[in-house]
Amino acid sequence: MTSIIAIVGRPNVGKSTLFNRLSRSRHALVADQPGITRDRLYANTTWRGVNVTIIDTGGFEVAEEGPFSSRVREQVIRALDESDRILFMVDGLQGLLPGDEDLLKILRHREKKFFLVANKIDGPEHDHLMNDFYQLGIHRVYPLSAAHGYGLRALMDEMISDLPKGNAHLEKDDQIRVAILGRPNVGKSSLINRILGFDRLLVSDLPGTTRDTVDTTVTWRGKTFLFIDTAGIRRKSRVKEKIEKFSMIKAIRSLSRCHIAVILLDAEAGIAEQDARICGYAVEQGRGVLLAVNKWDLVKTYPDKKRHIDDAIDRQLKFALFAPLLHISALTGERVKKLFEKIDLLYGQFSTRIGTGEVNRAFAEIMRENPPPFSGRKRLKLFYATQTGTKPPTFVVFVNVPDMVHFSYKRYVINQIRQRFDLQHAPIEIHFRKKGRP
Repeated sequence: MTSIIAIVGRPNVGKSTLFNRLSRSRHALVADQPGITRDRLYANTTWRGVNVTIIDTGGFEVAEEGPFSSRVREQVIRALDESDRILFMVDGLQGLLPGDEDLLKILRHREKKFFLVANKIDGPEHDHLMNDFYQLGIHRVYPLSAAHGYGLRALMDEMISDLPKGNAHLEKDDQIRVAILGRPNVGKSSLINRILGFDRLLVSDLPGTTRDTVDTTVTWRGKTFLFIDTAGIRRKSRVKEKIEKFSMIKAIRSLSRCHIAVILLDAEAGIAEQDARICGYAVEQGRGVLLAVNKWDLVKTYPDKKRHIDDAIDRQLKFALFAPLLHISALTGERVKKLFEKIDLLYGQFSTRIGTGEVNRAFAEIMRENPPPFSGRKRLKLFYATQTGTKPPTFVVFVNVPDMVHFSYKRYVINQIRQRFDLQHAPIEIHFRKKGRP
């Protein structure tokens, strides 16, 4: 059994710093400016045998009105409703502020167990900074330094003292991890909300709404999919804010966590060079790639626009033509469920393992049917081949002169392997090595 702990508080009190410390990660963006976190972030961890899910939330402000303020408040309220325990964080250095009292009223109405935590208290000599918060009528205030860990053990021990212990594995190897990547405002968060059937992620017409990478777990036909929503990836020349640079870096790094990268394209805006760059990132890292053309509802009745998009994909993404293509609409839900079928098919190919005997016979037949060209008096000689890995399928071919293998012949061999082993959509890596070389 897993219990849920939500971290809530005003902007810039240190919620994301604590989230990162508890989750032993840097999933949440941290900066010295308020309002960085907007969506709910989730992370699994254990504390003294208790499995917990930690939720990081955006800064809660009752009076503040901005382009995202009301939506952030909604996300915080959802986190409160989901949680078993609430960690109410205040700023020990700033003291008690009206926003703290506003949030406390909301917590008391929910009648859930919450813990008041005064952050930015770096040691016992600063414990007196907590005194200001006792006027709230709370019997205990917990001192904490989220940055340095002071007070964390006592807080967590108390928080989990009456939570059930469990033996469930937090890291699931059978999860199919899917990163949603694309330019800003192509509909990444809208797509995940459509898959879930509710507003799990904050959505706005303003580009740059998503800043963190956000994980969401979905079960389909008995299989678990972990969807990773990411910030929109702009051209480097257009990335100006420091926090936006961090967001872009985290989006690209999400490729190292995923099996499949869904490259979301914008049917209305058309295919751009940046789409090719993003797709190139995924191909270079050997991820399975699925091309999903969003906002198809806006162009499907216009034959010329449809043809223009298809031509642009063939032209600008020709290096990834092995990737399956799906036309969808996150707004209407059109063909969104087909995503699971495509991802499942691609993941099956991505994970394929082929016996060494089959691999050797296939490579021998390929090179016999279409031998590589001579290099002077030498001809490429195959000794044996084997599959050395999956995700993606990776093969090593031992030959006499690896330098004789031209990239065009390597591409031919890859295409043949795809056809012979039903790997039409999977990325494939082939390495030619000299026999006897480690």
